Amino acid sequence: MSRKHLSASSIGKVSRAQLTSDINVTPLVDVCLVLLIIFMVVTPMLSKGVPVNLPVTEDPEKTPDTEKQLQIAVKADGSIYLGSTVLRKEQVQAELESIHQKTPDREIAVKGDKLVKYGSVLDVLKACREVGFNNVGLIAQPKKSGQGT
Repeated sequence: MSRKHLSASSIGKVSRAQLTSDINVTPLVDVCLVLLIIFMVVTPMLSKGVPVNLPVTEDPEKTPDTEKQLQIAVKADGSIYLGSTVLRKEQVQAELESIHQKTPDREIAVKGDKLVKYGSVLDVLKACREVGFNNVGLIAQPKKSGQGT
């Protein structure tokens, strides 16, 4: 009987031990580091619109990139993208008219690939003006200081 009594008393002693109330911050730090790495990898991919090989200019005017700005891209093959949606040349003016009816004061930013024919970008600019958009601009890449002419 003494054995049962010893085992019962030893269990009782374990359950009466004090609990520690310290916060373990190691898992919190691990989660924060993983989130930091995810944001560092994803952030460069958040550029708006379609990637285009922009022409290089000496000192382009800088304008803030806002949510209100609508980006239209003309790629080297002549394809036209409204945001990330591809359009045929015939659809551009109709799409711009429907956008103009919803938000007539929207800013338009046209990105033309440096290898695209000049007339393709002009057609997009003409469609923007005919619809009634007044704030239309072209996007260019600034010339790096070390580049030759």
